[in-house]
Amino acid sequence: MDEKLLEGYWNLLNLGDDYLRCGRKRSHPSLRDAGFTGLKASPALRSAPAKDTDPALLLKEIAQEVSSCTACRLHEGRHHAVPGEGVVRPMVLIIGEGPGAQEDASGRPFVGPAGQYLDKWMKAIGLSRSEHLFIGNIIKCRPPGNRDPLPDEAAACRPFLDRQIDILRPKAILTVGRIAMQLLLDTTDGIGRRHGKRFEYRGIPLVPTYHPSGVLRNPEYRAPVWEDLKALRGLLGELG
Repeated sequence: MDEKLLEGYWNLLNLGDDYLRCGRKRSHPSLRDAGFTGLKASPALRSAPAKDTDPALLLKEIAQEVSSCTACRLHEGRHHAVPGEGVVRPMVLIIGEGPGAQEDASGRPFVGPAGQYLDKWMKAIGLSRSEHLFIGNIIKCRPPGNRDPLPDEAAACRPFLDRQIDILRPKAILTVGRIAMQLLLDTTDGIGRRHGKRFEYRGIPLVPTYHPSGVLRNPEYRAPVWEDLKALRGLLGELG
């Protein structure tokens, strides 16, 4: 195939990937610089280890893309994007709705009172951030006044989350709060109807529960949350 035509296809593929990933065009090496001649990769490229197979590097790349993303209006008011953090092969991926004020200020997920309460939940079932968890959100930038994310905002961030899930390959997912559950399970049901039950997202078992901030405001949810956490612990035991 003509090399100029190949270069054109290469540029189009990169452009499409850029806008799917972060909503803007990035710089890329030419097809020849990337190691391709005609339709074949150069021997050096074929023999070199692919650093993109390193999950830590892939997660770092996503975090960098999130930090510079302008795909929706939320970037206009953020102090820091919050891509998520945790271990590379977590037992549990915890997914909330979006960053709050303290998360926006620090760039880290669940660091306020709700996050400290979440840590207590995890400790109660023998899990910790440093050893067993990755924690993130549906959206990566704080909505004004902590309002619910709008559909286009959630859609703009969804590819980042899906890529993280594919890289992390957690044993299980715990969603906290109504918004995360509804978006991942594509439902309008309230959390009261689905909490503690077992579902699946991208081939991974998923258990929804209440959001820690909601439980702090309404202590009557403590008992059902405890049952949900026991269900999660039991699921992890089954998965080995």
